[in-house]
Amino acid sequence: MKKAITLIFALAFSQVAMSAEQCPDILKHAKRKLNSQEVVNMCDAYKGKTILFVNTASKCGHTPQFEGLEALYNEYKDEGFVVLGFPSNDFNQEFSDEKETAALCELTYGVNFPMFETMSVRGDDADPLYAKLAEKAGTAPKWNFYKYLVDKNGEVKDSYGSFTKPDDEKLVGDIKAALAM
Repeated sequence: MKKAITLIFALAFSQVAMSAEQCPDILKHAKRKLNSQEVVNMCDAYKGKTILFVNTASKCGHTPQFEGLEALYNEYKDEGFVVLGFPSNDFNQEFSDEKETAALCELTYGVNFPMFETMSVRGDDADPLYAKLAEKAGTAPKWNFYKYLVDKNGEVKDSYGSFTKPDDEKLVGDIKAALAM
């Protein structure tokens, strides 16, 4: 009986260890959903998906990009694509209350793609997720609505400046190419 229990624990542990090893570095994070206590294991939720990471802000000239990001998400989500939004106040254009950020996203722009906790995305205080994105891409966000495209293997394919709109030909083409891999 002891041998059977030991074997079961060993198998379970090896499955967990293999699963963690197979998770790309970019996704080895747990993040809290915006205006919620729910924490998402990024690897469990997004492993194998093509992801567009976007640092957002509620009071920015680029804020209307939420509409285009939602359209992009809806267009390709059934093919394994997801947009992940991360509000940031690094450029002093985000509400201090997550309830206000959530209301703007949901009520003003109809955002249904996943939005996460407010975080720092650059400099010494950068969240580890954004520090890893910047390291892999070779550049940190220069402003709000900076975008990183990550393929289904967890590799950063490219980064796009704030003026790159969600319907930009190159961005959309890169998403399609990443989905086709």
